[in-house]
Amino acid sequence: MKLLVVGVSLFLSLSTLAEAGGAPPPRMPSPEGQQLQNAPETTVRPAGAQEVFVMPSGNIGCVYTPAGGTPVYQPADGGPELSCDIVAPHYVRATMGRTGAAMLDHAVGDPSCCSSGQVLDYGQSWVRGPFSCASERTGLSCRRDDGHSFLLSRARVSAD
Repeated sequence: MKLLVVGVSLFLSLSTLAEAGGAPPPRMPSPEGQQLQNAPETTVRPAGAQEVFVMPSGNIGCVYTPAGGTPVYQPADGGPELSCDIVAPHYVRATMGRTGAAMLDHAVGDPSCCSSGQVLDYGQSWVRGPFSCASERTGLSCRRDDGHSFLLSRARVSAD
């Protein structure tokens, strides 16, 4: 009788523990009698983080998105991407992707420049991925390794 009570108590304890998640469920063979195979592990590569920098004047701000994008934003060509906005004298956005010429957008639908960010002091350079930018009192010039570039200044805005 004691053995029966101990056995029932043990069974109920283990059942309660398994339901509470304390013990893994038993592994059973598939209905066809084959052994279970572990699924291959997949490595999820976390997306990168954007980097923001601004000119000391507060008139120009840039956002760099690394290759692969971020959890929130994916460049159309997969990245990397450099996008810079100038506020005055007119709001313009210059963007360079992985390939092709730099593009200028004179009708920006989501003007958001220039948030606080790392200040790229005059005379300093910034380099990430295939992009490099030079900060000067006269404006910001950015270039991709293949030679395509843009210039943002109060006097002139250009892209090629």
